[in-house]
Amino acid sequence: MFEGIRAQIKHTKEADPAARSAFEIIVLYPHIKALFFYRIAHFLYKIHLYFLARLTSNIARNWVGIEIHPGAVIGKGLLIDHGMGVVIGETAIVGDYCTIYHQVTLGGTGKEHCKRHPTLEDHVMVGAGAKVLGNITIGSHAKVGSNAVVTHDVAPHTSVVGIPAKEVKKRGV
Repeated sequence: MFEGIRAQIKHTKEADPAARSAFEIIVLYPHIKALFFYRIAHFLYKIHLYFLARLTSNIARNWVGIEIHPGAVIGKGLLIDHGMGVVIGETAIVGDYCTIYHQVTLGGTGKEHCKRHPTLEDHVMVGAGAKVLGNITIGSHAKVGSNAVVTHDVAPHTSVVGIPAKEVKKRGV
């Protein structure tokens, strides 16, 4: 768990020019608190203590305004910048060193008891207000523009914007 916290602090210091110190990040950045509670809730979820897991998750949501379902799988170094209103669904997978801005939803599109939320591969950036919906994959180093609505896979190193989201740039090609 502490390895994950160190990675979050490191990524926050690298990605956020307003972050001045590890102490400031731990005390003042809501995503650190949300992810700390998420790690506890996820552990409880994995050992089938679902009620306690959801209760722990709800404490974090009510405290900092970031909702991460305890069933979601979150990699190391996640930065949720200005996190108010972020929702990460039960079957979502978030890779290492991703950045998610406020009002982002990683949501499902059905009620099936299967994988129904998106997968973000490593180093993905999701802009403020974006909705990434369904069992889709956002490739590594991809960028999702603010307020985009994404319902299809996005290739690695690609930027998408709009409603519905469309590719605007593919880097390295």
